[in-house]
Amino acid sequence: MINIKNLLKGNIRQYGMIIALLFIVTMFQMLTGGILLVPQNVTNLIQQNSYILILSMGMMICIVAGAFDLSVGSIAAFVGSVAAVLSINWQINIGISIIASLVVGILIGIIQGYFIAYVKVPAFIVTLSGMLVFRGLTQVILAGRTLAPFPKSFKLFSTGFMPDYFNGNGIHLTTILVGVVVALLIILLQAFKRRKKSGLGISIPSMYVFILQSVTIFTIINLFTFWLARYKGLPMVLVLLFAMYIFYDFVTTRTVIGRHIYAMGGNEKAARLSGVRTNWVLFLAFVNMGFLSAVAGFIFAGRLDAATPKAGTGFELDAIAACYIGGASSSGGIGTILGVIIGGLVMGVLNNGMSIMGINVDWQLAIKGTVLLIAVVFDVYSKSKSQKG
Repeated sequence: MINIKNLLKGNIRQYGMIIALLFIVTMFQMLTGGILLVPQNVTNLIQQNSYILILSMGMMICIVAGAFDLSVGSIAAFVGSVAAVLSINWQINIGISIIASLVVGILIGIIQGYFIAYVKVPAFIVTLSGMLVFRGLTQVILAGRTLAPFPKSFKLFSTGFMPDYFNGNGIHLTTILVGVVVALLIILLQAFKRRKKSGLGISIPSMYVFILQSVTIFTIINLFTFWLARYKGLPMVLVLLFAMYIFYDFVTTRTVIGRHIYAMGGNEKAARLSGVRTNWVLFLAFVNMGFLSAVAGFIFAGRLDAATPKAGTGFELDAIAACYIGGASSSGGIGTILGVIIGGLVMGVLNNGMSIMGINVDWQLAIKGTVLLIAVVFDVYSKSKSQKG
């Protein structure tokens, strides 16, 4: 059995980031006079950072594989402009417009992935070129102007909310029910994993630790959904984020391609000698990044209700920062989807809290840069300490 001390010791980076997030939230809650955690602002926080969290999931896979993508912000802007032209100027069906936008993102990922994985052009050069190319094409498509507004149905996932099927009086009962169901499902899955590991003779946390974890999970999820229910309920983009988290967590932890990504990032030569198709793995990582950049593009355009030439500026830096703050290693081979989500929330709370306080944008950039440096230094220090040990 594993006790609490050993559990914390074995997951110190993950729990450390959770503690850091809680500290930052508490600090800004006090500094903003309680505004940060007002239900409406919590909803805004989710919607404002959804596209960064989406990009971060794809960026984490690239970083784990030993690369990164500087073009994601420009691709998001380009895809948003394509969607705007299709749905606003040409008045094409919204479903077709979104599918076409996603296909554009995938095609961009295929092109960049091919040059990186098979032509062996460094990812830095290819994606830096992509950043310039697609930023320029966005200007060309929009002719330097803002194109708006989008049809209402286009904004469903970016600004819409799950309907309340129970018509609660002043509180969104469907959201509360969803919270209870999700919490119970997570606890049941954890119980199933625990039983399976026990049957295989793998060391597991004690029953006391498991009960403590289950109660904590149930309490946190239901407090969160109750808080959202006090405003308009579950944002549709949160439902999308949860589905994407489940999918990418499964891919990275439970599939062959996931193991190959980590093996390649840990030691590409050894992975290749072990039979891993490293070129194919790297290619898929950038195709996936192109797809997620497209998703982030139409989510951002829908929230802004416009396609603008300056959309997506700095998205790549926020996504990379979220990965490193969330525990991804700068040398590859290490990182988790949960860590990336935590890192993205740290960045989001910093942005939102400082904006509420009226801190100058220049100081916001300086503070975020300092947080990123501290995260990378901690990663390097932890790695050197473990190697010495």
